[in-house]
Amino acid sequence: GLVIDGRTLEHVLHDSLQNIFLELTEKCRAVVCCQATPLQKSILVKLVRNKLKAMTLAVGDGANDVSMIQVADTGVGILGQEGMQAVMASDFAISQFRHLRKLLLVHGHWCYTRLTNMVLYFFYKNVAYVNLLFWYQFFCGFSGTSMTDYWILILFNLLFTSVPPIIYGVLDKDVSAEILMQLPQLYMMSQ
Repeated sequence: GLVIDGRTLEHVLHDSLQNIFLELTEKCRAVVCCQATPLQKSILVKLVRNKLKAMTLAVGDGANDVSMIQVADTGVGILGQEGMQAVMASDFAISQFRHLRKLLLVHGHWCYTRLTNMVLYFFYKNVAYVNLLFWYQFFCGFSGTSMTDYWILILFNLLFTSVPPIIYGVLDKDVSAEILMQLPQLYMMSQ
């Protein structure tokens, strides 16, 4: 592991030492930056995100973490004694740090699975409708006439675009929360 304080981080974040510092951090299992300024936190997250091409997650509990949370790909605010600034600037909010594991492993997995399946569903729905229009144009001699009335098209899109995603988004859980907590590697496999 690597522990670095704010004064040392100030020197490391200069252009000449950034690549060396990033090489060192890649070899560590954990990097802890303590007593860093809000600007240093955001620069560090931006550096890792841009130079290493990594997806970043920033977790903070106070106003000094807002810039870091906003720069990261995903920001998590912890409702703490320092106020609501981090929670208001974040993508997700949790009440305690110990809930971060469940947020990432369980809800992150479910959200990822639901989103990927919904993208496939929307492609299927649109291909099915366009396929009908394509074959109808052969029937009507490519005159451009409408196959259905507009209210039927609106009803079709309303029913097949809003109802299934709501039901699917609420009810779909491919793996139970207990199994996801016991086997964190399932999150990586779903990606």
